[in-house]
Amino acid sequence: MDPAPTPLPFLRFVAFGVIVCLGILQFLPATHVRHPADPHRNWIPIESFTNESYSVSPLGKSGASGGQNSEVVTSNSEEDGMLHVVSWMECLDLRLLAVLANSTLTSSRNPDLIYFHFFIPGGSEDKRSFYKLKVLFPNSHLEIHGQEKIQELIRNAMFPLEPNYKELAPFAIPMIFQSLTKFVYFSSDLVVKGRAEDLISLDLQKHGIAAAEDCSKRLTDYVNPEVLDAIQRSDARPWVSDTPYEKNACVPNLSVLSIDARNLRKDFLRAVSWWTTVLNLNKSAGENNPALFLTLYHNYTKLSSSWLSVGNEALPESIANKTVIPYDGPKKLCSALGAGATLQPERGDLWKRYLPPLSSQMLGQ
Repeated sequence: MDPAPTPLPFLRFVAFGVIVCLGILQFLPATHVRHPADPHRNWIPIESFTNESYSVSPLGKSGASGGQNSEVVTSNSEEDGMLHVVSWMECLDLRLLAVLANSTLTSSRNPDLIYFHFFIPGGSEDKRSFYKLKVLFPNSHLEIHGQEKIQELIRNAMFPLEPNYKELAPFAIPMIFQSLTKFVYFSSDLVVKGRAEDLISLDLQKHGIAAAEDCSKRLTDYVNPEVLDAIQRSDARPWVSDTPYEKNACVPNLSVLSIDARNLRKDFLRAVSWWTTVLNLNKSAGENNPALFLTLYHNYTKLSSSWLSVGNEALPESIANKTVIPYDGPKKLCSALGAGATLQPERGDLWKRYLPPLSSQMLGQ
């Protein structure tokens, strides 16, 4: 048997040097880790992983985050070229967010430029929800945020009134997340058939908000016109109209909004609180809040009626022309007393068309 070849002497020193260098590297501090719950095993900067709010740095071309502070939220759409879509959910149900996200992406001209910001209970602490959504949308830009700071801002502005966080959240979010200067807001219980790009490209005519009008509801359905006339004549606050209020004015629908925070009045929440007090409302009530309607009176740009969300009971021909349709699948309803959630049964099957693959495995039946 031939003897094994003898390596050149200098190669022995090179090999020994490589081994020593690799050994020294073991003493350097770690810079990246892999989160054990991440199904894609992506590398995360250790400073982000150990951050109290927990954030995940961009993953290659398509970024993702598990929740970030307002100072480090993605830059606004005009600076980073992204179309930011915001939604607020009070009773966590990932099925709704999956349908909202998938229908928005499916209808978009440029889905790679859609950047979702979901504000959910638990927010940055709910890493499981984040990773479930990332499995369903591995190439999408996605962030999950907590609601605590937004709720605190609204609570302080509305004190001592009892606020409705969902209706006021779209207007409070850019006050905390100041990098979100221009974005589209979708209610979490929508199926989006229109192009979100059409909303973000609108000329808001120096207004901070664009909303579709619901003319099945009128201002005088909620406010006594005589009381409104008296307030208009006697008060000169900046959020009170200089001219008499139109009694048959349609009211804005808040399910779909295009918001430019740079033109949003700084005293918006204060104005809502003032109107709520003056009108002697016990609380800021649901989607039919006259204080919010009066704050927005003549201070928003009208969206096309196709963006008006109609009820599931509407005629099929009227729904066919809509760019947003109410989610008709099973939905969790949370008790106001925090006693848990009940499941509302599905009312149709449109939602199933927009469920992404693996939804049943990741989100359950």
